[in-house]
Amino acid sequence: MSMTSISQTDRTDVDKPDDGENRPELPATGEEAETPEELLALWEEEAPEPAGGIANLVACALTLAFGIAGMILSWNLSLGSLTDPAPGFFPFVIALITAVLSVAQIVLGRRGGDGEKFNRYSVTVVWGIISLLVFVIALPQIGFEIPALLLSFVWMKWLGGESWRSAALYSALTVAAFYLIFVVALRTQLPHLF
Repeated sequence: MSMTSISQTDRTDVDKPDDGENRPELPATGEEAETPEELLALWEEEAPEPAGGIANLVACALTLAFGIAGMILSWNLSLGSLTDPAPGFFPFVIALITAVLSVAQIVLGRRGGDGEKFNRYSVTVVWGIISLLVFVIALPQIGFEIPALLLSFVWMKWLGGESWRSAALYSALTVAAFYLIFVVALRTQLPHLF
């Protein structure tokens, strides 16, 4: 069984306390886990150190603050309606989702662990934010098609680890889907070239 073929049900079955004595031996380097127990052992072996409950709570509080701030700023831009959305509508929806998920993480998230400590992979978040800021700056200047295509490609190739072909193909499909939804179907006032 490959690593990606383990279902959530399988994982739930193996998410049991382990006293360390019954832990299965890890597969040798280059081999895939053949049982759910081996897969769980690999996940635990490769997982970053837990950040702790306080760090988890602080992170959730920060994202909640960003969500609330985004909702206030979006509200000031005007929301419009479902059939005629104003500039603040979609940012408000995203900020609302962020706030709700933050509250859910504060209330229920501890069941899933204490989060993870920052490590070298955390830098990818910084690059994601920087690329998003570049997208926001370029959007009103040259329309959304080219910045969205580049943003999607960068995220898939360098942040997501996709192959060159997959990143190019999925980026083009993503931008085409956004174009059909927001420009053709919803006729939003999104800056665009075509």
